[in-house]
Amino acid sequence: MKLTDVLLPENIVANAPGGSKKKVLENLSDFLSERMDGVTADELYQGLLSRERLGSTGIGEGVAIPHCRLASCINITGALIKLQEPVDFDAIDGEPVDLIFALIVPEEQNDQHLQVLSLIAELLQDESVREELRQADSNESLYRAATADRAA
Repeated sequence: MKLTDVLLPENIVANAPGGSKKKVLENLSDFLSERMDGVTADELYQGLLSRERLGSTGIGEGVAIPHCRLASCINITGALIKLQEPVDFDAIDGEPVDLIFALIVPEEQNDQHLQVLSLIAELLQDESVREELRQADSNESLYRAATADRAA
């Protein structure tokens, strides 16, 4: 599985408003519900919030990967959001978050969920990738930075 299998260009926002973790998750839920058949904003928000209650998805270095599995989700769906201003996300390193990669997965696809999460985490652990994402000034440049072929 490749990142481009789950991250579509229309699911990118280069300069999203922040405010707070709660507001970011609400905005993310509204944004994704408009792009996913059969999934409501409230259902998405509750799923993401439930996962956050288990422990923050802020993985450090200004990055968060909020995710959840939903019974009403048909296809694995990702979204990449770069916030205008970092927000406190209760990240493991205590640093505010400005890069958010959300992942919504059908309830029964546990193996695929873990595979895609691993792929995203590996990508975002690369300092040069994070810098490239932060320098992106449009949805298109953010998408290109996230999906660039980095084969050595």
